[in-house]
Amino acid sequence: MSRSPFLPPSRRRSREAARRRRRRQRRRVLAAIASLAIVAALAYVVLAHGATTSHAHPGASSARERRTAGGGVRSASSAAPTHVDRPLSPAGLPLGRPPLARLRVASLTKMMTALLTVKSTTPDARVLITKQAEETSGSKVGVLPLGRRVPLEPLLYGLLLPSGNDAAVALAQHVAGTVHRFVEEMNEEAARLGLGCTHYSSPSGYYNTHNYSCALDLAELAGIDLHQPRIARVTRTRAAILPFPIKGGKLYLYNNNPLLIYGYPGTTGMKTGETIEAGRCLVATAERRGVRLAVVLLHSPDPGTQARDLLNDAFQNVYHLPAVPEPPMPSGA
Repeated sequence: MSRSPFLPPSRRRSREAARRRRRRQRRRVLAAIASLAIVAALAYVVLAHGATTSHAHPGASSARERRTAGGGVRSASSAAPTHVDRPLSPAGLPLGRPPLARLRVASLTKMMTALLTVKSTTPDARVLITKQAEETSGSKVGVLPLGRRVPLEPLLYGLLLPSGNDAAVALAQHVAGTVHRFVEEMNEEAARLGLGCTHYSSPSGYYNTHNYSCALDLAELAGIDLHQPRIARVTRTRAAILPFPIKGGKLYLYNNNPLLIYGYPGTTGMKTGETIEAGRCLVATAERRGVRLAVVLLHSPDPGTQARDLLNDAFQNVYHLPAVPEPPMPSGA
């Protein structure tokens, strides 16, 4: 639409506002399309790290099919996938390519926070709750006792189930001394693992500036996380009641993952996230008959329903598993 110098100011402002709305809508559509580039049928790419270790699932078949981002299907051998056009990191993972869509990831950031925490601590450690942790903005566990040392493992649940930003700060300070140093360690670990699309600016993901990733990196990180027994145990938990040094002596925590909330069969995790800039995000993982799949959704209008539909499509149409009865999931979950 061309601009006319003879339009009254009110109509010019109205047209400018309409153009801005259309541009925002196009950006949202493009972001949603990009977020769906990695779909559920990328099984074992999701867990590529596991395919190179002795932790590979014993029930996995020796010949598998993998759907590409373009929707085609190709076969893969039982060996770790080869990436002829992608260099590997020192950890043996393919380096992410910058042309992949880098998007805000909100609290999916906590997948890395959890990984560094379990690699650096023991379950019986105790964590000091500082004023910085207690006053953290956004989603919170909310009852952390200022100035006291609390058991670490409930904080790990608080990090991954209700997505507590206060738990993220407390764990970061415990592991690295300061939040700033912990963020440096997050980026060092991302580089070591070959997550070439990923950069962190906080342990929680609440602030989006310089905090982004891409679907492929998040899928690989999910596989790495699920090979940590402490993380895998937490992310498959729908609700937890844990001893904690607060009034009443119990900490009640509930998972935000819509697949767990509505009982999607075979759900194993993983993490939700939401900010205004990032939209609604979800990394969802599930396993049936030895087939392990994941979905990465960024800026999704309906992450629960989309994840369910993508996983069902992969289980039934790519791996030819029979449909499993499942409870209904409301739109917008």
